Amino acid sequence: MLIYVRDNNVEQAMRLLKKKLQREGVFREMKLRRAFEKPSERRKREKAEAFRRMRKLLRKRQEREGY
Repeated sequence: MLIYVRDNNVEQAMRLLKKKLQREGVFREMKLRRAFEKPSERRKREKAEAFRRMRKLLRKRQEREGY
């Protein structure tokens, strides 16, 4: 990942870096890897995430199609 610092504005470059890291999911990955997660807990979490994604997709589809 490459961030350019323009006009010695480090604060702006830091904000841009944080935004890119957030979008890539790096912070979320670091949080998940802080402690060991049992395989059963991982499956449960991934299943819940998939369910949330599906509900979000259905909500957006209903808004778009109007029913």
